[in-house]
Amino acid sequence: MEFNTHKHTSLNTSRRLSFSTELKYADLVNAIAVSLLSHLRADQVPECNSEVNKHEIPITHHVKEGCEKADPSQFELLKVLGQGSFGKVFLVRKIMGPDAGQLYAMKVLKKASLKVRDRVRTKMERDILVEVNHPFIVKLHYAFQTEGKLYLILDFLRGGDVFTRLSKEVMFTEEDVKFYLAELALALDHLHNLGIYFNILTLFSCLLCTDFGLSKESVDADKKAYSFCGTVEYMAPEVVNRRGHTQSADWWSLGVLMFEMLTGTLPFQGKDRNETMNMILKAKLGMPQFLSLEAQSLLRMLFKRNPANRLGAGPDGVEEIKRHAFFSTIDWNKLYRRELQPPFKPAAGKPDDTFCFDPEFTAKTPKDSPGIPPSANAHQLFKGFSFVAPTPMDENKSSPLNILPIFSDLYELQEDIGVGSYSICKRCVHRVSAMDYAVKIIDKSKRDPSEEIEILMRYGQHPNIITLKDVYDEGRYVYLVTELMKGGELLDKILRQKFFSEREASAVLYTITKTVDYLHCQGVVHRDLKPSNILYMDDSGNPDSIRICDFGFAKQLRGGNGLLLTPCYTANFVAPEVLMRQGYDAACDIWSLGVLLYTMLAGYTPFANGPNDTPEEILLRIGSGKFSLTGGNWDTVSDSSKDLLSHMLHVDPHQRYTAEQVLKHSWITCRDTLPHFQLTRHEAPHLVKGAMAATYSALSQKTSQPVLEPVAASSLAQRRSMKKLTSTDM
Repeated sequence: MEFNTHKHTSLNTSRRLSFSTELKYADLVNAIAVSLLSHLRADQVPECNSEVNKHEIPITHHVKEGCEKADPSQFELLKVLGQGSFGKVFLVRKIMGPDAGQLYAMKVLKKASLKVRDRVRTKMERDILVEVNHPFIVKLHYAFQTEGKLYLILDFLRGGDVFTRLSKEVMFTEEDVKFYLAELALALDHLHNLGIYFNILTLFSCLLCTDFGLSKESVDADKKAYSFCGTVEYMAPEVVNRRGHTQSADWWSLGVLMFEMLTGTLPFQGKDRNETMNMILKAKLGMPQFLSLEAQSLLRMLFKRNPANRLGAGPDGVEEIKRHAFFSTIDWNKLYRRELQPPFKPAAGKPDDTFCFDPEFTAKTPKDSPGIPPSANAHQLFKGFSFVAPTPMDENKSSPLNILPIFSDLYELQEDIGVGSYSICKRCVHRVSAMDYAVKIIDKSKRDPSEEIEILMRYGQHPNIITLKDVYDEGRYVYLVTELMKGGELLDKILRQKFFSEREASAVLYTITKTVDYLHCQGVVHRDLKPSNILYMDDSGNPDSIRICDFGFAKQLRGGNGLLLTPCYTANFVAPEVLMRQGYDAACDIWSLGVLLYTMLAGYTPFANGPNDTPEEILLRIGSGKFSLTGGNWDTVSDSSKDLLSHMLHVDPHQRYTAEQVLKHSWITCRDTLPHFQLTRHEAPHLVKGAMAATYSALSQKTSQPVLEPVAASSLAQRRSMKKLTSTDM
C-alpha cells in the first residue's frame, strides 16, 4: 500500500524511498528495498487479466503454534506516519509480550475500501513478507485482523522518507547510486530465487522492502506472468505489450531506478500514459554524457528491449550484474553482511523520532477508529491472514511502563553559549556521566534542521568537524547534542594571543582549508564560515583542535554545475555573487577563508573599518572587490601571503582559488620558511569583533529568512505531478 505522505494524487508521484536506522547497526539501515503501488484505487490501476487474477496467488496460512496472536490492544499508538485512501501507517509501541517496548510501524487497511482484487493483493503481500528473510527486505512481525480492518506490523524505518532528500539534491552521486543498486540487486535476487518478482520496481519505494502488493509469484509453466499493474514509467517493454514477462522485467525497472537517481529524470516519460508506453517500446534512450562510461554501459545493458539480451537474464542471473564494471569497487560479501560504510546516514536521535516524516501527518493525533466490514463473509475472505513472527524481536526489551527518554531526562541545561535567529546554543551536562556538552536548540517552525543533521551525521567523524552526539526531536524544537568547544572562537583566541606569527596563520589556514576541501570533495559547502563558527576544542591553541561548527546554512551539492540557488550570507564573509543573489558554489567558502586569513594577518577586517560602519558602506566595499594590502603588517608579511589572498578574495568566483589550489600554494606548502616574528595588532580585539558584529547585525536585519515550503512545492515534486523531462529531452 502506498501512503502518500505528500499532497500528490497523481499516479506518477507515488514513489518513495525509506531508510531505517536501527540502533543495533552502527551504520545505515537495513538498506535498500522495494515498495510498490500495491493498493491503488481500482480506477487508478490498469485492469489485470481476470483469469490470471483468479489464480494469481495461493492463499496459505502462517500462524506459529503456541504463540499468542496479536491484536490492536497490544499496541500503543504514538504518531501517524502516513495516510492513504485505504488506511494509515502508525508508529506504535508494543505494550505486552516478550517484545514489550519495541517500536513498530503498523499498517492498517480498511476492508470496506478494498475491492476483491485489492484484498487478494493485501493477502499476497502478507504471504510474501512471511516467506522472505533477507537483510535488505523489511521484516513482518505480526499480521492480524478485526471485523473491519487488516493489520501488518512491520519494522519501523526510522530514517523516514528520502523523497525530501532527493527533492533537495535533484540527483545522487554515482557512489551513492552504486551502493543502493547493489543492495537492491541482492534483495531482488533473493526474491527471484523464491519465485517472486515485481511487476514494477519504483524509485520512491526503495530502501528496505516495505510493500509487496503488486509483487507476483510465477503462475504458469513457463514462469511468465501476464498481469499489467503498477507505474507505467517503470514498466519493461514486455510488460507494456502484455506478451508475458519474467524476472528479467525487474532488471529493466532497476535501470529506470538507476537512471532517475543519477539524473533526477525518468528515461521515458510522455505527455500521457499512452505516449509513455510508446516511448518505452520504441523511443531511443537519451544517454546523459556527464555519466561515467561504466554507468552508461550498465544502463545500456539493462535497457535491452529484448528481455533475453538484458543483463541479468542469462543463466548466471544476478552474477552478470555483479560482475559489471560499474560495481567493481563493491565487496558483495561485506555488503550482504552490512559491513560496508553506507554513503548516507539518516539522522536519528531517540528511537521514536519522526522528524524525517512529513509533519502534515506526524502532527495529527493518532487514532485508529473501528472499521466497518465490507460484508458478512469478510473475515472468512482473509482466513489465515493472522501471523506471529517465529522469532519476535527481543532486543531493546523494556517494561511496558518504560517511556523513551526525552532530552531533559538525560541532560541538564546550563548557560547560553550563543543565540541565533532560529536557534540557541547552550552548555548542557549529562546527568549520568556529568560530562559537559553543547546543545543547539532549533526552532523547526523557523528552519528545517534536516540538512544540517544529515551533514553532521554523515561527515561529523572528520577530526576537524564538530561531532554530533545525539538528536532529540520534541515537536517544535530539535535538540542537537555536540561536543563542547572549550577553547572558544578561533579569531577571538588569535586576537588575544600575545604572540601570533605568519607561520602560525599558515598552519591554521591549512587545517581549516583541508577540512573545507574534504567537504567540497564530498559535495558539501558550508556557506557560513565566519570566525564564530570556527572554534577550538580545547585551550591548547593547537591547529589540530580546530573544529568547523554550525552547519545550519550548509548544503549538499548535487548535479551538473553544482551551483546553489538559495542566497544565504553573513557579514564580512559575503562573496559578491551572493550579494547579487546569484547562484554560487563552493567558491563562497574560499572567499570566507580569504576574509579570515586577511583578518589574522592584518589584525582588522578587509571591508568593515569599525563598529559604526553602515551596511551600505560595507556592501559597497565587498561588491567592488577592492581591499588594501599596504601599510601596517602588510609591509612585513610575505609576498606569498598577498598573492594567495588576491586569489582567495578575487571578485570573480570563476577565477577564485579552489580549496585544492589553496592547499597547493607555496604559502601553505612551504610554511616552515615563513617569517616567525610576531604580527602587530593595530586595533583592540573588541573593536575588530565589534566591527564584525555590527555588520552581522545590520545584514541580519535586512536579510529575510528563507521561506520553508512543503516538499510538494519543490521542483522535483512538481515534475512528478506534471509532465516530466525525459532522457530524450536532455
